[in-house]
Amino acid sequence: MNTVRAVMPANKHQPVISLVIPFFNEREVLPECVSRIARVMRALGEPFEVVFVDDGSEDGGADYLIARSAGLPWLRLVRLSRNFGKEAALTAGLAHSQGQAMVILDADLQDPPECLPEMVKRWRQGADVVLMQRRSRAGESWLKRASAHLYYRLLRRLSGARIPADTGDFRLMSRRAVDALLELGERNRYMKGLFAWVGMPTAVLRYDRQPRAAGRSKWNYLGLIGLALEGITSFSVAPLRWAILAGVLAALLGGGYGLWIISKALVFGDVVPGFPSLTALITFLGGIQLLTIGIVGEYVGKTYLESKRRPLYLIRDVIEAEAVGGVQVREPMAAHVRAR
Repeated sequence: MNTVRAVMPANKHQPVISLVIPFFNEREVLPECVSRIARVMRALGEPFEVVFVDDGSEDGGADYLIARSAGLPWLRLVRLSRNFGKEAALTAGLAHSQGQAMVILDADLQDPPECLPEMVKRWRQGADVVLMQRRSRAGESWLKRASAHLYYRLLRRLSGARIPADTGDFRLMSRRAVDALLELGERNRYMKGLFAWVGMPTAVLRYDRQPRAAGRSKWNYLGLIGLALEGITSFSVAPLRWAILAGVLAALLGGGYGLWIISKALVFGDVVPGFPSLTALITFLGGIQLLTIGIVGEYVGKTYLESKRRPLYLIRDVIEAEAVGGVQVREPMAAHVRAR
């Protein structure tokens, strides 16, 4: 049975809804992003804040937001000291949000902020997580849509956490779900998997993903492949088991082939094949060995990076509007390690 969640802010300045928006070199789309979010949230009528996280942008996007923040008391800008990657930037934004419900949104507006009223409604009905599942993906090539379709289903089958198919970072999470997420200690963070690992009562909404409002995607296919490998190796040991299986099959094939050659020579007097078959066998076994070493190295590398215990990200500063106008800058070069 759903319980209706009645939420009141602690004071008139305390936001109920926090929007977390990590970005990297998205200057072209930021004006429309700020405008659409302001329109949607004012119509919603909830006290809110928007936490933009600048992940080391070099196109002046942060300067634009600083200029706008003087007139927008709900806007906060968290600037990282350099580019740490989207997963770290997203964690930084969640750590700096103050609302009782946090909505994760991309700056490119492919995930429409107009979905927010229905998300908040489901949260008030008792869901700790409102998961946004893509019904369609406008503006993307068939190859990207097909590869994403296959990847999400493969990851779901391999992962110990039940990672939902056709979902990205776009979702609403309650304060208790976010607090639980921030307690997770790994530095190599695959957020979609961590969201699923935390669990909590979940509602699912389907939506149509839009084309980018402006600019170009910063993700190329190599980057997406790397993210896919990160997801698989972060939440499954299946590749290691595949390596064992490949080794067993190679040993059986090699042993069977050797017995076949010996039998032919002893029974039929056939000449043992020479260098071509030997070269093919060595190449086959060498390829399996290198593949296995690479898979093991991926897991060992993760262990090595985790053992260093470096901060997940470093904050350059936090910029927000003052009550009397203007902006204030806080926390220069503060190190944040919310993941312990």
